[in-house]
Amino acid sequence: MADLDATLQAVDDGLDAALSRLFGFLKIASISTDPAHAADCRAAADWVAGELRDLGFTATVHTTAGHPVVVGRTDTGAPRRVLFYGHYDVQPVDPLGLWETPPFEPRLGTTPDGRRTIVARGACDDKGQVLTFLEALRAFRATRGALPVDVTVLLEGEEECGSPNLPGFLAAHRGELAADLALVCDTGMWDPKTPSITTSLRGILHAELTIEAADRDLHSGLFGGAARNPIHVLAHIIAAAHDAEGRVTLPGFYDAVRELPQEVRARWRDLGLTAEAFLKPVGLALSAGEADRLVIEQIQSRPTFEVNGIFGGYTGQGTKTIIPARATAKISFRLVADQDPEAIRAGFEAFVAGLVPADCRAVFSFGEGARAFMVPPESADLTRAAASLEAEWGVAPVTIGSGGSIPVVGQFRERLGVDTLLIGFGLDDDRVHSPNEKYDLTSFHKGTRSWVRILDSLA
Repeated sequence: MADLDATLQAVDDGLDAALSRLFGFLKIASISTDPAHAADCRAAADWVAGELRDLGFTATVHTTAGHPVVVGRTDTGAPRRVLFYGHYDVQPVDPLGLWETPPFEPRLGTTPDGRRTIVARGACDDKGQVLTFLEALRAFRATRGALPVDVTVLLEGEEECGSPNLPGFLAAHRGELAADLALVCDTGMWDPKTPSITTSLRGILHAELTIEAADRDLHSGLFGGAARNPIHVLAHIIAAAHDAEGRVTLPGFYDAVRELPQEVRARWRDLGLTAEAFLKPVGLALSAGEADRLVIEQIQSRPTFEVNGIFGGYTGQGTKTIIPARATAKISFRLVADQDPEAIRAGFEAFVAGLVPADCRAVFSFGEGARAFMVPPESADLTRAAASLEAEWGVAPVTIGSGGSIPVVGQFRERLGVDTLLIGFGLDDDRVHSPNEKYDLTSFHKGTRSWVRILDSLA
C-alpha cells in the first residue's frame, strides 16, 4: 500500500505538469477526415511517440495507407502484459462559429454547476482520456522506476473516419501486439460521481438499399397511377421492418440473441433509467423500442434496425412532378450477443426480396460487419478493475453495456484472441463531436489515479 500511496501522490503533485502536456497535445489539429490536416495527424503521432519514449518505451510510428499508427512497448519480463488502445485523431470543428473560444487553443473553464473543465477539440475524445493512462505510467516511473505490468500502447489516427487501415495493421503485427488483456478508455462514467465499466458493445452492419423501377424518371401526370414508384416501394419495405410492438420483423433476426441474465436485468432496473429521463434532453418522451423491454435494454442489449437516411427523386426547391427511377435508404443494424453479421445480411436480403414487386429491382451494398462483444461476468480482471474504481471513487462502478460499437474491440478478440476492459471517464455533457467539447478536470485527475490503481491490481 505504501508504494501505491506514493504513486497516487505523484499523480496529485504532477497535475499541473500533466495539464501542460495535455494542452500541448490538444493544440495539434489532428483532424483525420480532412486531407488538409494530414501533417497535423503526423505531428500528433510523433508527439505521442515522443511521450512514450520519455516514459522508457520503445516507440515506433508506423506508416499506413492513411494516417500513422503508433506502437510503444515495454519489455521487462513482467508476468503480465496489457495492451492499451486509444486514438490521437479528432473530429472536424464545424460549425466553427459556435465555439466560444478557438477549438485548438485549450483552456480551463467552469460549468454552471461549478465543475472545472478542460475545453478544446479532443479534450474528451480521445486525447484527454489517452493522457490519463500515460500520466499514470509516468507516476509509476517516478515512484517505482518501473511499471507493475508490461504495457503495449497502440494509438491510431483514423478512429474518427472508420479505422480503415487498422484491421490490416492488427493482422500484420499480431505478434507485436499480443497481450493478456486489452484496455480501452474511449468510454464514459454513469454520472460525474459514479464510474462504470462497459462490459458489452453492440456490433454493427451498414447497408444501403436502392429500389430501381423504370429506366428513367417519369412524368407523374402521364405515368402516375400506372408506373411503379420506387419511393413507395422503399417506404413500404422500411415500414414493414418493425411490428406494432417495436420488434424487428426480419426472418431469423432474434434467433441468436442471448437473453439478459435476470440478475443483470434487475440491477439495470434499479438504475431507474426511464424513457422520459433518457429522451427528454433530446426533445422526446416516449420509447419507440420493444414494448416489453426496459429502456436501458433497448439501448444497450437489444439489436436494432435503423434508417439513417433516405433519398430519391426531386429534392430541390419548388416542384418537379416526377416518378423517380430509383430511391435509396441507408440502414444500420446494431447487433448483440451471438448475432452473425453475415446471417443478418442474408435475412435482410430475403426480407426485401419478399416485398419487392416483380417490375422493380433491389440493389444492395454492405459494409464490413462487426460482431458484438461481451466481457465474461466471471472475469477476474473485471473484478480487480471494479474494486480499483470503487477504491478511488468511493462507490462501486456500474457495469453496463453500450449501445454503440467500437469495432476494434471485436478485432482484438478475433485477431489477437484477447478480451478488453472498457474503462473511460467521459461524461454525458462533454459535448463530444460538438462545439465546445470539454473534459472535466476531475475526470482527468481521478481518471489518472484510477489507472494507477487498476494497473497495480492487474499485476
